[in-house]
Amino acid sequence: FYGTPTPGNVKAAERFAANIFSVTRQLRYSRNETALSLDMVVFINGLPIATFELKNKLTKQTVLDAVQQYQRDRDPKELLFQFGRCVVHFAVDDHEVRFCTHLKGKESWFLPFNKGMNDGTGNPPNPHGLATDYLWKETLSKEGLTDILENYAQIVEEKDEKTGKKKRKQIFPRYHQLKVVRLLLADAAENGVGKRYLIQHSAGSGKSNSIAWLAHQLVGLKHKHKTLFDSVIVVTDRRVLDKQIKDTIKQFAEVSATVGHAEHSGNLRDFLRDGKKIIITTVQKFPFILDAIGDEHRKSTFAIIIDEAHSSQGGKSTAAMNVVLEKGESCSAPDDDEETVEDKINRIIEDRKMVTNASYFAFTATPKNKTLEVFGEPYPQPDGTVKHYPFHSYTMKQAIQEGFILDVLKNYTPVESYYRLTKTVEDDPLFDANKARKKLRRYVESHEHAIREKTEIMVDHFHAHVIGHRKLGGQARTMVVTGGIERAIQYFHAFKDYLKERKSPYAPIVAFSGEHEYGGKKVSEATLNGFPSSQIPDKIQQEPYRFLIVADKFQTGYDEKLLHTMYVDKALSGIKAVQTLSRLNRAHPQKHDTFVLDFYNDSETIQKSFEPYYRTTILSNETDPNKLHDLKADLDGYQVYAQKQIDNLVARYLNGADRDQLDPILDACVASYNADLDEDGQVDFKGKAKAFVRTYGFLALILPYSNADWEKLSIFLNFLIPKLPAPKEEDLSRGILETIDMDSYRVEVKTARTISLADQDAEINPVPTSGGGRNPEPEIDQLSNIIKAFNDQFGNIEWKDADKIRKVITEEIPAKVSADTAYQNAMKNNDSKTARIEHDAALQRVMINLLADHTELFKQFSDNPSFKKWLEDTIFGVTYQQQAE
Repeated sequence: FYGTPTPGNVKAAERFAANIFSVTRQLRYSRNETALSLDMVVFINGLPIATFELKNKLTKQTVLDAVQQYQRDRDPKELLFQFGRCVVHFAVDDHEVRFCTHLKGKESWFLPFNKGMNDGTGNPPNPHGLATDYLWKETLSKEGLTDILENYAQIVEEKDEKTGKKKRKQIFPRYHQLKVVRLLLADAAENGVGKRYLIQHSAGSGKSNSIAWLAHQLVGLKHKHKTLFDSVIVVTDRRVLDKQIKDTIKQFAEVSATVGHAEHSGNLRDFLRDGKKIIITTVQKFPFILDAIGDEHRKSTFAIIIDEAHSSQGGKSTAAMNVVLEKGESCSAPDDDEETVEDKINRIIEDRKMVTNASYFAFTATPKNKTLEVFGEPYPQPDGTVKHYPFHSYTMKQAIQEGFILDVLKNYTPVESYYRLTKTVEDDPLFDANKARKKLRRYVESHEHAIREKTEIMVDHFHAHVIGHRKLGGQARTMVVTGGIERAIQYFHAFKDYLKERKSPYAPIVAFSGEHEYGGKKVSEATLNGFPSSQIPDKIQQEPYRFLIVADKFQTGYDEKLLHTMYVDKALSGIKAVQTLSRLNRAHPQKHDTFVLDFYNDSETIQKSFEPYYRTTILSNETDPNKLHDLKADLDGYQVYAQKQIDNLVARYLNGADRDQLDPILDACVASYNADLDEDGQVDFKGKAKAFVRTYGFLALILPYSNADWEKLSIFLNFLIPKLPAPKEEDLSRGILETIDMDSYRVEVKTARTISLADQDAEINPVPTSGGGRNPEPEIDQLSNIIKAFNDQFGNIEWKDADKIRKVITEEIPAKVSADTAYQNAMKNNDSKTARIEHDAALQRVMINLLADHTELFKQFSDNPSFKKWLEDTIFGVTYQQQAE
């Protein structure tokens, strides 16, 4: 077999043309069952490469019939179907393609090989032919198939560390993996070094293999007949990616000569000197390693592949990266003997910018606004805004529909808590109501009785619904997500006690970082579990361990396929919610669903968190650099510092002055801050100073122009901010927990629901440039009132059907009042007093309409003046606030 010829190599082209690519239809493959035949087989030089079962919807047969034919009728013991004999087996109809690399009878797992349509599964209509003709026109062209055999298809050997047994696995690229790697290689070959690419690929997209295939092929990539990159640097925190890159390279080159894992700066220097082409390092070590390379490598060209880009690209680490990668000329001192302060400032600005001798390939499932702005493709809009899009996307929607991950929002079940607190002191002290409510919620949820009750719900649910229904063939594991180390340890002991009481054969594992004082002594996860922390991922796969209780650990990047159920007792929102719940989504042949029982969050919060990442995420506009002018003007206006002080400090700092020369300048500014600004002024100044440093640190990466004044102010504020005292804020809720006790607590598991996500691309806003503000005024109230309001909110009203009434008050009434036209007009066109009048009238109309279904509620509203006032105040507060937002 002759491989792809290099451009211009006539002899290699002749050899490649000598390869015999052939297709045989109705191939009789069995010696014993001679009547059996396959629809089609592709051969190269007489060796079978791919088999096909072809179906046509017009004859009422689909791709699923083809899959069943392979599973039921094609004996995997037949020579043609044995492992490794063929590269791939295709099931094809006129709308869809699926493939399998290892036939195992009924257990043969066929994966989609489709383009995707509307960010989901399937294929778009083809105006020029069949929807699946890309399979033979693109994928299986002579050049396309050869490329797959040379650079993608492989057999890897996996070793089970526990048993020592080796297992061979055959890999073939999925359509989106093949597409994105080919697109990236083509674009880099055409445009050369210096571009930035953002690849938004969902969990379950096979990012590890995509990165490994890309890294291997970037090594030999050419632009205008010259090798494009001297080295490929892969930045990742995943051990599995390290192994996959080595496995991929092993097929095509000597691993030890090609791949190096840089733990220290010395490693990287040696690797570059020894000609290692792929260098793997971690996010944390990368800036420090690059910082120590030295001038000798600044003239090299690099391809930088970033795994999970949203967590890798802080401004400071990027700046450190760029100092080293940038070409020597922009980082070298000027010709004159002494570098002036101005020269140094300009050099710092240049070092911050994204370098021109490196191309960046950033992979993430959940791009933040900063990531989109740095790496996304800019598209100017007619209205003057500039949106940023990923270079390529494989969405959560498509991954779910194609079965590569499970939909973790399908069985989401919120749990409502109801509790009653009592006052334990005779007098009625005053406290800050807002802070008090938060403390009371924390107190109640971590109370020994509450922990015990929630533990019983989780353990009973696990035995009845997870083990009882034999989820994952009886192998299912669960994760308990807690709000902190103290809570995790509480749960660990509660789980152990209750499992013992139930005579359950199962046991929990607790996971948290460092040591923590509990019960008067220092404990760690190792002392509590009875084995080292490093063994947790292996132990949870073994009996008797079924519950993994975590505090800020294993909530990102942990891919345990046996995880089926999650119990959440922690506030989650945004990317954190997506990453945490997504621990459940990894596919397994026996995993058909997942389950989330959430004691803390509501379904609306979780829905809002997931929606930006269900389909393609787009940046709505670029960060406005003019906001920096506004922030600087506001900061200058406070007169905490003078320009002379900024210039003086920056000059001393850049010339290597010690702290004793810098502090007097800063201390004078701190004195002005304390003496001249009131409390609100201090809050506003410090907030705006932080906003300036944050925004400039980001914009300096990407702005095409430089501003020395901004750079100087940024350096100055970085020194000043840590010295500014926080405004004195008295905790007016201190002591409240000593004055109350818990009288009753109950939780109620609600109906499991499917959270539906909007089927559209989502826009996220650019990096916020605002800062400052005022100190919030404490809302002082008496202890008795705080407890009453708290109990009213969480379950003190005694109704015949309390849960139903509570739902009507919190959901149905606000929705109907908000929809009242007269009230809507009053909110839009009048002040709050007029709006309140219309609100009360609208509420009266709504309550009359509820009379038939909720007589008890209407009676309270009509006959109980205090309840009527409370309901009017509450509904107005909710609906008017929503309009304001």
